[in-house]
Amino acid sequence: MELKTVLIDNPQGLNLILGHSHFIKTVEDLHEAIFNTVPGAKFGLAFCEASDVCLVRYSGTDPELVTLAQRNAMAIGAGHSFIIFLRDMYPLNVLGAIRVVPEVCRIYCATANPVEVIVAQTEQGRGILGVVDGFSPKGIEGEADIAKRRDFLRIVGYKA
Repeated sequence: MELKTVLIDNPQGLNLILGHSHFIKTVEDLHEAIFNTVPGAKFGLAFCEASDVCLVRYSGTDPELVTLAQRNAMAIGAGHSFIIFLRDMYPLNVLGAIRVVPEVCRIYCATANPVEVIVAQTEQGRGILGVVDGFSPKGIEGEADIAKRRDFLRIVGYKA
């Protein structure tokens, strides 16, 4: 077994969701979950099929994001993994709907941070062991940081 890291190619710093599921139906069900939760959503998704012809299956509403998802899915290359890129919305808007898709087994991350995917390579194929999401902490928040965090959540409408 060999361990590798795959840096997610995300030149625009878009929000993304990386997860694991099972079954070819994943692509259509994820598409419906996102679009039914946020009508008019702009996204691209790709899913690495793990049996039969082992293709990267894909869907989405934004061709640029679909291409980005396809490229990253191929680079990760882990069976039954999926990646979704979102434009003009946060993962928080769709994460609940994605979690209840019957095929979804796990969400590794939902972020706009730089992401490194830790991948195990065996003779059979690849699997995701985990992710490095963003950077390590630089300290503990102080009172000013707490106030800034609380203000931000109210500015973006997530707290009243």
